Amino acid sequence: MPPPLIRNFCIIAHIDHGKSTLADRFLEITGTVRPEDMKAQFLDQMDLERERGITIKGKAVAMSHRAPDGQSYQLNLIDTPGHVDFSYEVSRCLAASEGALLVVDASQGIEAQTIANTLLAMEYDLHLIPVVNKVDLPQAEPQRVAGEMQQAFGFREDEILFVSAKEGTGTREILDAVIDRIPPPKGSVDLPLRALVFDSNYNPYKGIIAHIRLEDGRISRGERIQVMSSGRVSEIVEVGVFSPFPTPVDTLVAGQVGYVATGFKEIQECSVGDTLTTYSRPATVPLPGYVQLKSMVFAGLYPSDGEDYNNLRSALEKLQLNDASLAIEPETSTNLGFGFRCGFLGLMHLEIVQERLEREYDLDLIVTAPSVPYQVLLPNGKELLVDNPSKLPPPNEIKEIREPMLAMTIVALNRHVGVIMELMHSHRAEFKRMEYIQSGTQNGADPQNESAQTRVIMEYTMPMVELLADFYNQLKSRTQGFASLDYTVEEYQAAPLVKVDVLINQQPVEALSMIVHRDRAVAHGRLVVEKLKTTIPRQLFEVPIQAAIGGRVVARETIRALRKDVLAKCYGGDITRKRKLLEKQKEGKKRLKMVGRVEIPQEAFLSVLKLGTEE
Repeated sequence: MPPPLIRNFCIIAHIDHGKSTLADRFLEITGTVRPEDMKAQFLDQMDLERERGITIKGKAVAMSHRAPDGQSYQLNLIDTPGHVDFSYEVSRCLAASEGALLVVDASQGIEAQTIANTLLAMEYDLHLIPVVNKVDLPQAEPQRVAGEMQQAFGFREDEILFVSAKEGTGTREILDAVIDRIPPPKGSVDLPLRALVFDSNYNPYKGIIAHIRLEDGRISRGERIQVMSSGRVSEIVEVGVFSPFPTPVDTLVAGQVGYVATGFKEIQECSVGDTLTTYSRPATVPLPGYVQLKSMVFAGLYPSDGEDYNNLRSALEKLQLNDASLAIEPETSTNLGFGFRCGFLGLMHLEIVQERLEREYDLDLIVTAPSVPYQVLLPNGKELLVDNPSKLPPPNEIKEIREPMLAMTIVALNRHVGVIMELMHSHRAEFKRMEYIQSGTQNGADPQNESAQTRVIMEYTMPMVELLADFYNQLKSRTQGFASLDYTVEEYQAAPLVKVDVLINQQPVEALSMIVHRDRAVAHGRLVVEKLKTTIPRQLFEVPIQAAIGGRVVARETIRALRKDVLAKCYGGDITRKRKLLEKQKEGKKRLKMVGRVEIPQEAFLSVLKLGTEE
């Protein structure tokens, strides 16, 4: 297919605004999927995606569409995730496209992630096609939402398309608009091959399967390719397109989106963001890759059975190939043994990775309490980046601790401003600005309708650690689900932070240590020890649970010992016989307390993870 007849585009939208349903209609209209094989959310093949109703991984699919003038075009669609934690996936999809469909729900209107994704697409200089979806709903107000899009993004009224992805009305016109409004790829078939790897996965028979977008040149099966960053060379096992399942073809040319079975067996040999070229006629300048995102939430992953350590390592490496934003490094814990310190983009990312490891690789995991990276300034002027509370230097060796700050955007109804401000104040947030994006009764909207009320954009700066304390769920519950949230990491800022250590039977448990604000440290310590008291089983000896800041114990709870009736066999005789048995038991318990080891169940770690809901 020559480049002028190719269109590469993606769909960007907030969660549940109809991206996957719209993609389903495209697959039906173009005949890419047979009617008997069609099912809802067809491109969301992962069980987790179907259960949660969200897209986690971007999916590429090649479709053939005949334009009104009778000419057939190849449309390469990439369906993108909508959750803020997977914005890295969105950025990679945008880099592989020339245009994007901006989809907004006709009943909900513009959300925070809509604004973030639009700004991201504008950074990549993509041609945007605004689409108002779900116009068939009884509560839909397409004209009001179209007015919001014109006001917020500057679209013209005649640019906006109105569709119902569920009913299929207006979807063919979107494909025609893609051909008319989105430019073809600019690359040349005659230049040396340059192909950008925007995603990858692992196949035990074919090696690393690189998902590529060809910028220049062509590539065929049997050719030798070279990774420009590392110089590694391999013979291509297979090339193909996604239609929607991997379909082998003879050749891919400039402008096309497809895959290459590289034959590489080592996961480090071909990474997302690399440029592939041919060994016989190599290109000289690689394509600009992706900016490696810094992990913002860290947690330890340990196998509950120590013998599964190698299985966990292998699973994490394969998952990292499929999820380039996951960072891993080995670590050892006194209490939990060998494991990995993993970096995630957010709490949802952590949750998804944990579930994928447990489901896809049959692992039983222990996850430590999540933390964020801190900058620690030492008296000698050196700066440390601490992502694990156990690595924090002693208080007398610290000059200053800086925590990461978030620039947050919240879109909500006008009547929720009060409760949002109260919530933000309780999470140490600083107010920046507020803007109203539409009036409640414009375009004939019903003022009694929830979504027709005045919507407001609120901007705050908030410490990232506050986001870990179940902030998102609290925001949703206080606004009856109407508020939406987006955030970006802004800077590091100094704060009075201390480390709260947890000691069980006088032994510190590194996995339960946390860095918290000094004003909340004592309350947090009390909450932790109270939780642990209810989740750690009773032993044959008394177990003290303590929370300490430095060398000062700020909270303590005691798990009472299990009683064993040693007097049961003493059915009579002098009182000294009973005393002798009791003294013997007392000495035994004293020895047991010195050498006894308290087993901490997984529920104890989970209870600490959920503390944010009660603070």
